[in-house]
Amino acid sequence: MSIWWSLHLRREAASVPLARRLLLGTMETAGVDPDISYDLSIALSEACANAVEHGGAAEWGAGAGEYHVTAHIEGDRCRIEVTDSGPGFSRSRARRALRPLVRRAAHHQEGGRGLFLIESLVDHVDFRNRPGRGVVVSFDKVLKWRDDSLLKAS
Repeated sequence: MSIWWSLHLRREAASVPLARRLLLGTMETAGVDPDISYDLSIALSEACANAVEHGGAAEWGAGAGEYHVTAHIEGDRCRIEVTDSGPGFSRSRARRALRPLVRRAAHHQEGGRGLFLIESLVDHVDFRNRPGRGVVVSFDKVLKWRDDSLLKAS
């Protein structure tokens, strides 16, 4: 069995919990282990928050005031993709952002931990800069199922 959904959201803070709740509801209905669901929901929240905060000014162009979330459960794996439609990163900013994610943010920094947190919660993360067309953060995680799951992967 597979489950797939996609959201087109405004770049506003209120959209983040909406995406997270939809993911958690889907995971619960499918019978995914709550710890795995929680990890994925935190990773999704971080990716959405980054899209809201850094996804480009609304005046950048058509669609720049929105971002997209797609989630796909296939077998024992969940893949999530968050895409914004902002300007992407300049070359110098992209070099800083695309450094290996194992680098930890300084303890005194207000932000900068989102990508590190995503990487620590999932099995694989990919961060793609598309200059002039936005940024794509995609990640996946192997699922564990509750014993009473009706949709458990065979």
